[in-house]
Amino acid sequence: MTFTKLVPSLFYKDIAIGLKTFIDCLEFTISHDELNAESPFCSVTKDGLSILLFQNDHYAELEHPEIRLQTNDIEEVYAKVSASHPELLHPNLDKITERPWGAREFAMLDGQIGIRVQQW
Repeated sequence: MTFTKLVPSLFYKDIAIGLKTFIDCLEFTISHDELNAESPFCSVTKDGLSILLFQNDHYAELEHPEIRLQTNDIEEVYAKVSASHPELLHPNLDKITERPWGAREFAMLDGQIGIRVQQW
């Protein structure tokens, strides 16, 4: 049995928040666009990663996931995020911090999901 990719589905009350986080801030691109559909959704991709973003009040109310994005250059990612979208930095981990388990991390929160950016 072989798997080639894990593609999470993230639900927002307003998909524009997800687009701000992933497109504007983290520089993903839209690879599939049904944003004008009755139930808006899209696929965003970057560096071989894919995430599905959905606008759905019901599931957005039920789910507030946290995802981790691993990088080889956390300083570069932090510099871009803190310069362009400082309001997305999580107040409890708004600086690059070495964690007890050895990873360096900072966190983002867009009101719907939490994102930890991590470098081992």
